[in-house]
Amino acid sequence: MLNLNKKELKILKKLDTPKKIQDFLNKIEINFEEQGETCMSPRMVLKTKKAHCIEGAILAALALRLQGEKPLLVDLKTTKEDYEHVLAVFQKHGKWGAITKTNHAVLRYREPVYRDIKELVMSYFHEYFMDNGKKTLRSFSNPVDLSVFDDKNWATDKEDLWYIHDYLDSVKHYSILDKKQEANLRKADKIEIKAGKLVEFRKD
Repeated sequence: MLNLNKKELKILKKLDTPKKIQDFLNKIEINFEEQGETCMSPRMVLKTKKAHCIEGAILAALALRLQGEKPLLVDLKTTKEDYEHVLAVFQKHGKWGAITKTNHAVLRYREPVYRDIKELVMSYFHEYFMDNGKKTLRSFSNPVDLSVFDDKNWATDKEDLWYIHDYLDSVKHYSILDKKQEANLRKADKIEIKAGKLVEFRKD
């Protein structure tokens, strides 16, 4: 399936629930991109045992697909000074949840308890801030089905998947704030900023 080999299929098919997928991603080290920016396929993530945000989301989407779910990603856009985030989203009993890869204490897994994608996205709003406390989340995409890229071998490509990155960046995004709301945002508290600096992996 999708040109995955037996070893890859064995690993991924064991991840038969969103919880197991998230636990697997948490154990993989963060890709600090020390040799330059990457957007690795699931095959290369499994090979290097490293992943960052979008790489982890793509692997999670693939694992979901192997369980009969659609491989869906949602793109979160921020202000220019912050980093965007990508979620692998799924539904259970009609509610939405998310699997993510991050090095920080926040912007992590979401239980499938949200009524729609916007409600799910808004659960990240208050945790999404800079070191100065500025809240930066501004818009989100509808779920993008990665099966549209099946002819490009996105699951096993040895080359970076920049076409997925660029596609996510180009699709329509929906604003979550109007100008008045944005102007009246309060910065995160000092203790929130301190907690937000906790990381799972450190550079050597």
